Amino acid sequence: MSGRTARRRIVRIDGGQESERPDLLATEEPLGIRVGGEPVSLTMRTPGDDLDLAAGFLVGEGVVGSAADIRSMTICDGTRCGHAGHDDLGNVVDVELRPGLATVLRRNFLTTSACGVCGKASIAELCVRPRWDVRADHLRLPVAGLTAMADSLRGAQRVFARTGGLHAAAAFSPDGGLLAIREDVGRHNAVDKLVGWALREGRLPMHGCVLLVSGRASFELVQKAVLAGFPVLAAVSAPSSLAADLAAEAGLTLVGFLRGGSMNVYSHRERVLAVPAGQTAD
Repeated sequence: MSGRTARRRIVRIDGGQESERPDLLATEEPLGIRVGGEPVSLTMRTPGDDLDLAAGFLVGEGVVGSAADIRSMTICDGTRCGHAGHDDLGNVVDVELRPGLATVLRRNFLTTSACGVCGKASIAELCVRPRWDVRADHLRLPVAGLTAMADSLRGAQRVFARTGGLHAAAAFSPDGGLLAIREDVGRHNAVDKLVGWALREGRLPMHGCVLLVSGRASFELVQKAVLAGFPVLAAVSAPSSLAADLAAEAGLTLVGFLRGGSMNVYSHRERVLAVPAGQTAD
């Protein structure tokens, strides 16, 4: 497995002047995910937190819902695990589920860093039934709290600060505390890594917590948030129409364009307090 960044020589052109210099790029490499030795996905990701990524992927597929559902996870590097398949393309995570846990996975396709639903065989497969009802979550957040979370996210994006080439996903407690952050070249991978962390730490469902992403909010990210039990998904950029529809149906508060002191609330606005608690509007 390579590091999270790679150094390359570049030609910098600025104001008509050229100069050679080193530059840091975000690493992108394949990771094969197997269940019981059978390949189910090959995803393009930034190396690191690979066990979290595999665990989060299985949460997003509706296969597992707690750490007890996973008996073991092994990182294979082409010399271990002894299975033929993706080894020559990069690292592999082999997952063993608890006995009796049924799995029906039909991905078996390349998942690029830009697409988290590649390989789905039908439209019906896009929707996975959630284990928890986020509608029942009575979290309330002041606008200032969401703004502070966005500031914390920017400050914690360490690899992005060095490369400018990574997405981030972070989990925040109701009081604004940063619980965990994960970065990756793929938006869906960053969220899977974060959800996988939560599963392995025994934190699912993420009741009362906020999932904040550094880019846009797509359908797949809304679904991953719901499957992990987050009541709020906030994004620095725009959501898609299908993302807003799914959020409204699932009971998720969806926030977009979270920048400075402004934001757009697309669904379940009751969780966002425009006026601090105990105060009244002028």
